[in-house]
This record gives sequence, structure tokens and C-alpha cells, in this order.
Amino acid sequence: MARYQAAVVRIGFALVVLLQLLREWPRRRELYGDRSPWSLDLARRLGQQTHAFSVLEWQDGRWWFEGCYALTLLAAVLLLLGWRTRFSSVAFLVGVLSVQNRSVLVGDGGDNLVHLMAIYLAFTRCAEVWSLDARRRARGVGPGVSGPALWVLAAGLLGWAQLAGWISWSAAGGWAGPGWAALFWTLWAVAGIWWAVNRWRPAGEARALLDALGSMVHHCAMFMISAQVVLVYATAGLYKVQGSRWQDGTALYYPLHLDYFTPWPGLSALLGSSALLVFLLSYGTVLLQVAFPFTLVNRRLKNVLLAVMVVEHLGIAVLLGLPLFSVAMIAADAVFLPTGLLLWLGRKAGEWWPGSRPHAA
Repeated sequence: MARYQAAVVRIGFALVVLLQLLREWPRRRELYGDRSPWSLDLARRLGQQTHAFSVLEWQDGRWWFEGCYALTLLAAVLLLLGWRTRFSSVAFLVGVLSVQNRSVLVGDGGDNLVHLMAIYLAFTRCAEVWSLDARRRARGVGPGVSGPALWVLAAGLLGWAQLAGWISWSAAGGWAGPGWAALFWTLWAVAGIWWAVNRWRPAGEARALLDALGSMVHHCAMFMISAQVVLVYATAGLYKVQGSRWQDGTALYYPLHLDYFTPWPGLSALLGSSALLVFLLSYGTVLLQVAFPFTLVNRRLKNVLLAVMVVEHLGIAVLLGLPLFSVAMIAADAVFLPTGLLLWLGRKAGEWWPGSRPHAA
């Protein structure tokens, strides 16, 4: 279930991370690296308290950071294309968490959402359609050697990190629970078992069992993505209701007159000069966000509201200069898009790029 929705979420968030890292490339060392005001010592001390994961805290120096940053870019590209997704989704998770947890002074609500979705995507079957993996399966291409090679490479990297003491089976600092080594070794073992069963027992009961378990985990992860989107809108709307500026309908007047949020000063000034328009937009934003969880019980109403919210996010991208935040929210909203619409969009994309039509896995 939700194969196409999972594919769109995968493509959307991989694209967000790719564009963000490319945009920040000239200032990457000041934002996340060895020149960051948030020093490595501060990052390590905070990480000991929060148990946040970041490979950038393992070593200091420019080239360690440059290598991790470049590999995160590569992981985003591979996930975007859907190549060896069991590996690339975990690599994407590691890269996103490492970069974001290195400097807590950088980021906004969109980055928080990317952070969470990077974790959820690693547990979805998000490459069943619209991916290089799906195209390879549709053509009947065998497993090949790249999968086992990546599996061996992952074992080497995990073994090196554990021997160096960077990851452990149990969490440190008094936290009662498994450590990051338990998570990564479990994912590594599952990938190996899946490949072996698919290679030597593709029609046996073991393959059917693994497929059922994989589908169950996928459905749980997709439910978590859906619940996360509902939580984002519900809490945002309820927090706005408590604000006096939202209550009197003047909240949007202020960002429309701040230089930081006005990439098009003339357009922002034009909209901000209309008290009625500011009032309607302010109240409309609150009503959309508060009402969204309740519209999920009605498919048609939900689809209409989704279209309105996509238009709202596009407006935020243009008016407030927050394109990546808007793309992240639209990618998250895609989990609720109807399958028929996604199939129609896929056919339209196939008309422009022959050979990119979706294939059933």
C-alpha cells in the first residue's frame, strides 16, 4: 500500500536535502564544519546529553568534514534516483543526522521535518516504483554484485566505527536503551538475509515471510509519516490560535514588512497594504491548519484542502523566501495524495521523459 506516495516522499525529501547542501556549499564549513561557531567540543557535550547521532563528532579537521558532506550529497542523489535503496536510505539517514546534529544553531521547522523523515524513510519500501531499483526488477535483471559489495562495505565501516568506540551496543550517559550500533547492525543483518533469501529461495516460504514483515514495517513507517504531518499542522494551528496577532488577524502583516522575509519587496508591500487581504490570509491559515486533521475522514474534502495547502506553501516560497521549507512541506503532504492523481502525473512525466513511466515491482 501507498507505494506511489512513498516514492514521492522519497524523491521530495532527497531533493530538499540535495538542494540545501548545494545551496550551502560555499558556507558549509562555517555552518557545519571546522569553522562553525558551534565548536566540536560543544557539539560533543550536547550530544552526550541528547544522544544525538553525528559522524562529524567522531573526528575533527577539515577533510573529515568535507568527506562526510560530500557523501551526504551522494546519498541524497542515490536516494533521489532510488538506486540500491536499502543502502542509500540508511546512508541518507546517517548523512542528514550527522550534518544537522553537528550544529544546532542552523535549521528551522523544515529541517526538523527533514530530520524525522530521513529516519522514517529508512523503514519504508519507497523504491517500489519510480526508481532505478524498480526499473531493474521490471527488466528481470539479476541481483548483481553491487548489492553484496555495498553490504560488505557497510560491514567494514560499522566494524571500524565500533572498534574505534564511536558507536556501541548500549547507549551511554545513563540512557537505558540500545545504542546506535544495535540499530545499524540490525539493518545490516536484515539486508543480508533479504538478499540471501531472494537469491537462493525466491519462491519459498522464507521469501513470503520476509515480504510480509517488510510490508508490515513499511505500513508502520508510512503511518508514522502521516501522523507526523497531522501533528505538524495540528500543533501549528493550535499555537497560532493562542497568539494575539493571529486572533486579531494581523499576524501576516509583520513578516511581509521584514527585509529578511521579503525577496520581492514590491509584491510584499502590495499584499501588506491591504488590511482585508492580510486578515483573510491570517485567519485562513489558522483555519486550514486546525481543520486539516478532521478532513481526513472525508476523501474529497481532504483532497480539496490538500490542493489549497499546496498553493499556500507555494505562496510562502515566493512571498517569504522559504523555498526549501515549502518543498519539504509539500513532500510531506504527498503522503495523503490520491493514487489516481499520482498515476496521472506519472503518465504525464512519461510523455516528457520516455522510459520513466512507473513499473510495478
